[in-house]
Amino acid sequence: MKQIMNGADFRRMVISAAASVELSKQQLNELNVFPVPDGDTGTNMSMTINAGATDLRKAEDPTLEKAAAITASALLRGARGNSGVILSLLFRGISKKLKGAEVCDGVLWAEALQEGVDSAYKAVMKPAEGTILTVSRLAAGAARKAAEENNHIAFVQEAAIAEAKVALADTVNQNPVLKKAGVVDAGGKGWLTVLEAMLSSMQGQDVVIPEGYVGNEIKEQADFSDFNEEDITFTYCTEFIIDRENDKDPEALRAFLDSLGDSLVLVDDEEIIKVHVHTNDPGKALHEAMDYGSFITVKIENMRLQHTEKVMSEQELAPKIAEPEKALGVVSVCAGDGLADVFLNLSVDGIISGGQTMNPSTQDILEAVNKVPAETVFVFPNNKNIIMAAQQVDALTPKNVVVIPSKTVPQGITAMLSFNPEGTVEENTAVFTEALDMVDTMQITYAARNSDFDGYMIHEGDYLAMYGSSLFGTSKDVKILLKSLAEKVRDDGKEFITIYYGEDIQERQAQKAADLFAEICPDAEVNLLRGGQPVYYYLISAE
Repeated sequence: MKQIMNGADFRRMVISAAASVELSKQQLNELNVFPVPDGDTGTNMSMTINAGATDLRKAEDPTLEKAAAITASALLRGARGNSGVILSLLFRGISKKLKGAEVCDGVLWAEALQEGVDSAYKAVMKPAEGTILTVSRLAAGAARKAAEENNHIAFVQEAAIAEAKVALADTVNQNPVLKKAGVVDAGGKGWLTVLEAMLSSMQGQDVVIPEGYVGNEIKEQADFSDFNEEDITFTYCTEFIIDRENDKDPEALRAFLDSLGDSLVLVDDEEIIKVHVHTNDPGKALHEAMDYGSFITVKIENMRLQHTEKVMSEQELAPKIAEPEKALGVVSVCAGDGLADVFLNLSVDGIISGGQTMNPSTQDILEAVNKVPAETVFVFPNNKNIIMAAQQVDALTPKNVVVIPSKTVPQGITAMLSFNPEGTVEENTAVFTEALDMVDTMQITYAARNSDFDGYMIHEGDYLAMYGSSLFGTSKDVKILLKSLAEKVRDDGKEFITIYYGEDIQERQAQKAADLFAEICPDAEVNLLRGGQPVYYYLISAE
């Protein structure tokens, strides 16, 4: 049984945990899909911890303190969604406790797990039971007791995992929403996945991504600075297609090209031969290929030159902190080009693409803030699952960052109508915050799974109407929900109604929805705008 760990061990443990969460992310997402299709806990946790794994892979033989610090810093910047932020806080506490340590035994590891829990709880204003916080807290408590019995780090980790499993199973009883859905907490399951993968690594069995694995996420942009130009063994990427004119066996060409370079791919049929190869002598490759027929296409690229140009381009485009040209600026999160236009027309300086199922990271928000030429930058998350990630930004930039806790896009839009660029930070903060309570938000989406919730029998694919954060109704006919919402708005005496229709709704359909509201609410002003948002067919604000 493993007694202690060092920096190399910690590095492998985190990389192993990142692989395990990546492989489990779809399962975690499905736990989170209730009743609205915004399940993204697995994606958020995977992208968050993989930010740490990426930086650790670049670190050669780090000390324990350094490995933990790299992990904490990367996870903080890469944190997405509440689950990702809490995960980053758990590792921030671990890093704090491991500071100055060359190795870690069971006692220190138990203390580090507890420090992580303390960091997470301090950051959450109203900790709820039956979440990742509960699972991590009880696991850390079991680790401390185990360390008193046996100081081997693997023994302590096994005890933490055993308790985490019990705590996770109980989350279904602690959280009413989970109980109705019949599922355990997705974030807690994610933390258990991390703990189990770390133990597996301690035992010499690192979790790795299988060859050929294709995840659900596409890497937005390759980091070309990850490798040096010296890592490019062969200079020229050579590709060509030959129109076959004889019966020569292409296997002979394959053998020749294999001796000439690497990354060889040769595909042939009765009509053509298609080749891709990296080589230092493309002339020889082409000369040999001529014996098989005529060239249809030829492409040769200097990979060393491409690498140099790409790195220089990335350095030139690296985000800089804009010098203040004004006192106040604003950035807003939203998904949909129509909604983005609305915010820009209201004097928002920058748009961060994101929302349901697409939570931006703390780094994404930081970069947007740094681009704004203002001393103070207000941030509108417009989603309850983005607020925590936004709140981490202030500590990462010299700019003053004020997060307005908007939970919906309509709240953000209503608040921006009150923006006074000449006012003080305090005045605008007060006005913004007050405006959040002036608007009611309604949303229509679809059910992601069969369930029984708040007395509603929900079937997968049904239309769902949300009023605020509560389920308002469900139906197979969206017109029925629109009519019920309009009647609710009329009865509440609302005077201004704005309907934003999503990317899956045609304008003529949206106009019928607006006409319905105008008919049922004759005393209200009804506006129709294209939002272009995904997931939600309609976002409706009423004031």
